[in-house]
Amino acid sequence: MAIVTQNKKAFFDYAIDETVEAGIVLTGTEVKSLRDGKANLKDSYVIIKNNEAFLLNCHISPYTHGNIMNHDPLRTRKLLLHKKELEKLQGKTAQKGYSLIPLKIYFKGSHAKVEVGLARGKKQYEKRDTIKKKEADREIQRAMKSR
Repeated sequence: MAIVTQNKKAFFDYAIDETVEAGIVLTGTEVKSLRDGKANLKDSYVIIKNNEAFLLNCHISPYTHGNIMNHDPLRTRKLLLHKKELEKLQGKTAQKGYSLIPLKIYFKGSHAKVEVGLARGKKQYEKRDTIKKKEADREIQRAMKSR
């Protein structure tokens, strides 16, 4: 499994309750750009419209060796999910405070996949607790290493 990009900010800003793997519909130049690692998930999100999931604001840079038929970097991309998964996610996002956030894009075999997380926004004090916990873990690791 070759990871193309990860959304590290999502783990800081959101509490991820559940993850789902989804396929993604891409054009040829988008696949080549992904293989070069030229993608960014910052500020991207997933919406469900008419029983279909779409990835919005995901930036996949134009392929450098492409021609004038290159893709639009910020176009809306369709995600491929089973009907039961879509219904389940749609029901959960209807609840207040939940949203669908893409966590990473990776290749599984020859297919590009997106890991989508069902996320609940963190409050400011929860973010501070996360930072404190990370710093404490680093201190423990340093102490263990120096022994």
